[in-house]
Amino acid sequence: MLNIEPQLKVQVQDYVEHGDLKHLHAMVGKWTPQEIAHLLEELPDDQVAVIFRLLPRQLATETFEYLAPDKQQEVIEALAHEQDRLVSLLNDLAPDDRTALLEELPGPVAQRLLNLLSPKEHDVAVALLGYPENSIGRLMTPDYVAIRPEWNINEVLSFIRRYGKDSETLNVIYVVNDGGQLLDDLRIREILLANPDTRIANIIDNRFVAFKASDDQETAIRIFREQARTALPVTDSQGVLLGIVTIDDVLDVAEEEATEDIHKVGGLEALDMPYMMTSFGTLVLKRARWLIALFIGEMLTATAMSYYEKEISSAVVLALFVPLIISSGGNSGSQAATLIIRALAVGEVRLHDWWRVMRREIFSGLSLGIVLATIGFFRVTLWQQLFGIYGPHWFLIALTVSFSLIGVVLWGTLSGSMLPFIMQRLGVDPATSSAPFVATLVDVTGLVIYFTVAAVFLHGTLL
Repeated sequence: MLNIEPQLKVQVQDYVEHGDLKHLHAMVGKWTPQEIAHLLEELPDDQVAVIFRLLPRQLATETFEYLAPDKQQEVIEALAHEQDRLVSLLNDLAPDDRTALLEELPGPVAQRLLNLLSPKEHDVAVALLGYPENSIGRLMTPDYVAIRPEWNINEVLSFIRRYGKDSETLNVIYVVNDGGQLLDDLRIREILLANPDTRIANIIDNRFVAFKASDDQETAIRIFREQARTALPVTDSQGVLLGIVTIDDVLDVAEEEATEDIHKVGGLEALDMPYMMTSFGTLVLKRARWLIALFIGEMLTATAMSYYEKEISSAVVLALFVPLIISSGGNSGSQAATLIIRALAVGEVRLHDWWRVMRREIFSGLSLGIVLATIGFFRVTLWQQLFGIYGPHWFLIALTVSFSLIGVVLWGTLSGSMLPFIMQRLGVDPATSSAPFVATLVDVTGLVIYFTVAAVFLHGTLL
């Protein structure tokens, strides 16, 4: 019931407004943490606080972990004057979820919450926050089950029953030596299906995939996709097991990365906070920088137009097709840029594939250009037959438009496909070569191509 029925939401709000906490507690207490979190996401802040205070400690912690960062901060603010409740919540949170919360908060607020943690949890939180931003160390949790190679299956199962409740996941069990170095990871089914007297050393093969704590979070996305695992270990440079990263945290990172890329492809700086939490000034600033850059780029288009003022005055009809020509080039470039940016992001193509991509895009650009050129030719022909507006040289004008479209679309396709490779080669996020940026670039060069073709076909007639 993740989609809370509207009448139930209305009923909950009615209970809150009338202070009927008994019935409210009875209703909400029957729901899962996911369902309660979904409900809280749709309620006003004051009602969120009332409901959250009614939840039992364990249920409150589990619900909190499913809330979006902005709602989590609202709950923290609502509990600011209930220190006991806030302390229990922070100490009960999974270390990786707590790290995600703390790094989203302003420095002074995060420090105040850190001071509320128990000494043990404080040390864990500080250690995780000490890793570089966007590193896998920030995602990992130290809550896992580690066993020894000399144990037998019975000893392992007894250990899991005793300590497993504190683990982030029991899907995978980790084998370490006396020095804490990782030897292997075992899926729980391998342990459950083994003979009770079998020693762990006899079922491990010492083949495993592990991250370094300093690895970039984007690495985790790629490895999890390739390995199809629910959890993977994190080690230091000596191979000592530090923690694990679970798929739910990686999915959150993947969503953030995808959102950031979408923002950049759309032609604005990526937002650091959810849209509704971003201040008006920040929102305008993030968008204005790119708009100013694009506007300055479009000034070059105006400059190019003025350079061909003589040609336009001699053949005014050429000006009619300027929007058609440059928009076709910009659109083809935007398509190519979007395709390649995404392909680079998900690992479908690598930097060394640039030549293969270029070859494909040359033929794609030519094919698309010919399709549009054919349509453009028939458009000029049809208008001439119906209205006779292009004069005696209409055929040359049709050829000018057609060949210009082929050239501009080909150039737009090549520019859009190669620019992300150039950006990546320079160490810049390929998503920076956004669709508006490519369109602006192709607008200027498209004019040059158009009037060059016009000079060839119309020389001695209109020009």
